[in-house]
Amino acid sequence: QVQLAESGGGLVQAGGSLRLSCAASGSIFSINVMAWYRQAPGKQRELVASSFIIGTTNYADSVKGRFAISRDNAKNTVYLYMNSLKPEDTAVYYCNIGGRLRTAEGVRPFDGWGQGTQVIVSA
Repeated sequence: QVQLAESGGGLVQAGGSLRLSCAASGSIFSINVMAWYRQAPGKQRELVASSFIIGTTNYADSVKGRFAISRDNAKNTVYLYMNSLKPEDTAVYYCNIGGRLRTAEGVRPFDGWGQGTQVIVSA
C-alpha cells in the first residue's frame, strides 16, 4: 500500500502564491511519475503539471509560466509552486504518484492519489 499526504492549500488573494506538498509513504520501490491535478466545481478533473523520473515536465497551458512542479526523490515528495494566482485557479488540487511497490513476491505497479487540498483565490 502507498499513502499520499497533501498539504499547503488555503485562501489567497489574486496575484499571491502558494506551495502545495505531497509526500508518499509505504513500501515504495520506485516512482516514475509525480503529477498534480485539479478539479473546479462543476468541471472535470484536469492535469495541471507532471514530472517524470527521466526529467521531463509538462504543464497545462493555463498555468505555464506561473506554476512550477518540483520533486524531492529522496523524500518521495512532490511540490507545486503556484505564483500569480488567479480566481480561475480555484479548485481542489490532487497529487498523483505512480511507480512500483515492493511486495513479498517482488514488485508491482501502483497509482496513488492524495486526499485533495482546497485552493481558493479571491479577486
